[in-house]
Amino acid sequence: MSQDKSAPPKENPNGNPSILVADADTGLRSSITNYLNQWNYRTVAVADGLEAASAISKEQFDLAIVSLEIPAKSGLEVLSEAVKSQPDIKIIITSAKPTADSIAECIKQGAFDYLTAPFTNDELGKVINEAAGNKKIRETDKNTAPKHDEKHQEITSMMEETRIFNPPQAFVDKAAVRGMRHYKALYNWSIKDPEGFWGHLAEQLDWYKKWDKVREYSFSGNINIKYFTGGKLNISYNCIDRHLNTWRKNKAALIWQGEGEDEVRTFTYQEVHHEVCKFANVLKKLGVKKGDAVTIYMPMIPEATFAMLACTRIGAVHSIVFSGFSGESLRDRIQDCNSRLVITADGYHRNGQIIRCKDAADIAMKDCPNVKDMIIVKRLGLHITIYEGRDRWWHEEMEADDISSVCEPEVMDAEDPLFILYTSGSTGKPKGVMHTQAGYLLHCVQTMKWVFDIKDEDVFWCTADIGWVTGHSYVVYGPMATGATSFIYEGTPTYPKPDRMWHIVEKFDINTFYTAPTLIRALMRDGEEWPKKHDLSSLRLLGTVGEPINPEAWMWYHRVIGREKCPIVDTWWQTETGGHLITPMPGAIPTKPGSATVPLPGVELMIVNAEGNEVDVNEGGYLCIKKPWPGIMRTIYGDHEKFKNTYFTRFPGMYFTGDGARKDEDGYYWIMGRIDDVLNVSGHRIGTAEVESALVSNSKVAEAAVVGIHHEIKGQGIYAFVTLKHGEKPSKAVEKDLKDHVRKVIGPIASPDKIQFAEGLPKTRSGKIMRRILVKIANGDISNLGDITTLADPSVVETLVNERV
Repeated sequence: MSQDKSAPPKENPNGNPSILVADADTGLRSSITNYLNQWNYRTVAVADGLEAASAISKEQFDLAIVSLEIPAKSGLEVLSEAVKSQPDIKIIITSAKPTADSIAECIKQGAFDYLTAPFTNDELGKVINEAAGNKKIRETDKNTAPKHDEKHQEITSMMEETRIFNPPQAFVDKAAVRGMRHYKALYNWSIKDPEGFWGHLAEQLDWYKKWDKVREYSFSGNINIKYFTGGKLNISYNCIDRHLNTWRKNKAALIWQGEGEDEVRTFTYQEVHHEVCKFANVLKKLGVKKGDAVTIYMPMIPEATFAMLACTRIGAVHSIVFSGFSGESLRDRIQDCNSRLVITADGYHRNGQIIRCKDAADIAMKDCPNVKDMIIVKRLGLHITIYEGRDRWWHEEMEADDISSVCEPEVMDAEDPLFILYTSGSTGKPKGVMHTQAGYLLHCVQTMKWVFDIKDEDVFWCTADIGWVTGHSYVVYGPMATGATSFIYEGTPTYPKPDRMWHIVEKFDINTFYTAPTLIRALMRDGEEWPKKHDLSSLRLLGTVGEPINPEAWMWYHRVIGREKCPIVDTWWQTETGGHLITPMPGAIPTKPGSATVPLPGVELMIVNAEGNEVDVNEGGYLCIKKPWPGIMRTIYGDHEKFKNTYFTRFPGMYFTGDGARKDEDGYYWIMGRIDDVLNVSGHRIGTAEVESALVSNSKVAEAAVVGIHHEIKGQGIYAFVTLKHGEKPSKAVEKDLKDHVRKVIGPIASPDKIQFAEGLPKTRSGKIMRRILVKIANGDISNLGDITTLADPSVVETLVNERV
């Protein structure tokens, strides 16, 4: 222990506490004892577990600091006996060799806290202070956010949220991570010993060869990130084969619901294995080899999952393109990664209509001469053009006599490429985010356990399309690697009626429902009567993804869908991060509506100003991450220099997320939107997310999107697009009411200059609002709105242009 000057409190209402110190390390035991004695604590020091148990049986102690690794009788045994013989004793467990299981078991057995050694006097003093004084981690009834208006703020934050929701005890009792102290024990371990932490967690995966080194990285100079160097594994094996020797062999791996009510298909893990191995052999027959890029342009049908896993089985790199993208968008992505094979479908159902994705693929093929083969799933039996020599039917290839259902997995290096996923670039040209094998899979597995608290009996529904990273991580890889049942739905949320989602939850007894705030707000607009028609009692956990959720939508989700019994995990992450980074663990972290809460173990965050200096509490700034985590992207495909410039140049030595954020006095993080969306109003930099949240908190508003416009006096003004709830009519009075409401909730500086009422906003089929289109409409720059074919309803753009105020 370091000899610093911190001190636990000298006094206690009942006098100075008596403390037992049990540690086999003579030097450490002496150091702790000396530290306590100087503050007049009465201490007893012992060297093994038998002595500790004997002392506790004979003498009354207020506290005990017990090493987990003491001889004769383990620290866990001492803990178990102590809490029975002295129910009021506070046991602080210390360990130089923590494990996730030991932390969980100690907390479960009643440990007050768990410290990873080596620890400082500051750390020990703080824990003893809390234990001796019986103090809570936070005072939930006094949670008021102090203002910091007295000095310049990088991004002005003026929102307050004082409501706190503790995890339901029934959920906590069965949770993987129980309570804030359990979370903090994991987090502290992960920061002190990241190699030991991630190496321990990586034991959950099945390896052909264990790694030589857990982590190598550089966040400056030559940017380089590696995890589990030298390790060998196969992701398809981890997602399927390893379950076949367990009872999960005959468990449902995938349940698929088509847009038609009677279209339901279920595949066990054994059946998925059969389909994946056969399709892997189809790819090999067509000449696809390890390292080749394969483009998947498919709707939400089971074959899309089989195609992904078949690629991983033979070591091909998949590039999935959302099936709602245009032929031109598909072309650009095929050309960038030089795919030689494309997998698609003839068409699919969406909102009662037929979408002909093979036709769009044919448009792309005109400029993709390197594509030698296209495999087509006959989803609808449409009449399509078949190009001889290139186009092949999925079912015919799978039924060929030379296609076996046996395909040995390719042995892959931990850092071999797994997939390329294209996300929008600042120049309009998509950039290919590249993820690798082992680190990404571990991140998916661990977040399934930490964040979704996945149980063997759960039916897990992530509503994302596989064309997005959320679909990669939490429709396919995360659920299947943990042996879960993943539910897939082909259609739209409100077809044929606004209660389709809730009908599905009831029909399939969905336990975890994970969706976007945009969808929640759209369903709010349709009214509470639709979800109230259905039995949603199977739900045990709700989640949100894609953007910050405003508090009023959070409360509706909590009250109407969760019936006030389901924790909500508001997850912040990016295509680039591979999985969740900031989110509550549902059995451990009290939640605040609108806050992503705290970082997951292994994630070190910092909010900085323009000069790279850390900002104050409740001061907005640029959200950065100090060190890598296993799921982080490794590069931009074909352009490592762009990777460096995009994420590591703005704040050298850190990963810059591109988001604005603030941290409150409880250490909770509030995402304030993309830095690109921050408005500069009269010298105040205001995040659009806060203004939008204020607007939606008005009872008349279903959804809002805010952008900046030129203003001669203020520099930038605020232009708001507002969708009212059903039954509400636009008027000057409503406009004034909304402006006054924002002034009251945030302040005059954030009051919109203009409000345009809109029946709909330009959204992609994943539900994201295309802000670049709104910026151009608001500023009257409508000559070049760009590609709008990817919108769920392109007609809304013309309406918005015509009704611009």
